[in-house]
Amino acid sequence: MRSSLARVLEGYEQAAAEAEERLAAAADIGAVADIERDLLGRRSRFTAAKRQLGDLDPGERAEAGRRLNAARQRVETSVAAARTRLTAAARADRHAAERLDLTERLPQAAPLRRGSFHPVTQARDRLEDVFIGMGYTVAEGPEVESAWYNFEALNIPEWHPARGSFDTIFVNLGEPEQVMLRSHTSPVQIRVMENRKPPIYIVAPGRTFRADTADATHLPAFNQIEGLAIDRNITMGDLAGTIDEFVRAFFGTEVKSRLRPSYFPFTEPSAEFDISRPDGSWLELGGCGMVHPNVLRNCGIDPEQWQGFAFGFGIDRLAVMRHEIDDIREFVNNDVRFLSQF
Repeated sequence: MRSSLARVLEGYEQAAAEAEERLAAAADIGAVADIERDLLGRRSRFTAAKRQLGDLDPGERAEAGRRLNAARQRVETSVAAARTRLTAAARADRHAAERLDLTERLPQAAPLRRGSFHPVTQARDRLEDVFIGMGYTVAEGPEVESAWYNFEALNIPEWHPARGSFDTIFVNLGEPEQVMLRSHTSPVQIRVMENRKPPIYIVAPGRTFRADTADATHLPAFNQIEGLAIDRNITMGDLAGTIDEFVRAFFGTEVKSRLRPSYFPFTEPSAEFDISRPDGSWLELGGCGMVHPNVLRNCGIDPEQWQGFAFGFGIDRLAVMRHEIDDIREFVNNDVRFLSQF
């Protein structure tokens, strides 16, 4: 005949097993709460079993108490697992019921229209590819600059008359007229020469700003690309050859280039470069010249050992010429009918 302790312990195991079966079959959180109250509440079998521990012999009471606690913890673990399972299921059902399908579906016969890069971005990417193919690297810099980088390091001191022709947009930071939106990407060249030892071959594309009134040929915010080459024994012939190579690579071998004498404070000698039109006329594209010795000294480069040339032109204007557009403002009007052509 089995001892009273054996029967008690068997009852604990049986109660725990029955509890697991009921919890596994529970259909919702309310059923779990009812089962938990029935198994672990004040009138449950486990509560009654705890009271009956006093009827056992003192030697059996410790073992029975340990087994009773283990069975109770087993039930509590099953309750928690059932509640987690049913809560997740209820949440999933709610999400499914409240889900909204916001997918935009085009008619079966409608073609799928994909976007494209802006024509100015396309022009910039193509220009970068051309100059990278010629051995240049791309450099960038901040759009808000100090007077040193935008003017003074470029041999344009405060008293210089050319400084007023830039129509600068000043920013209300620091001393008056000492912080500004850059009016060209030449400050990138200064930053590169300050931080990199020659030889240097870079192009600096980016957005620039001037207080211009928007019209068919001008924008107050426009894109430029400027190039810089610093090496030993660089000459004006190297500059002319570079310009000619670029023009042919970008516009085609039938387009020619030429240089005309000009003046810029940061280059000496300086020139404007033009490209030929199909009708035999010439169109001005940008400015260029040999880097002024003062600019090299301002950047810590000895002009007796190193020489270089620089050039620059507007990307927007180049895109206008390439696509034969009459009004540069079309690039900023955001008319999808116009932009979708490119």
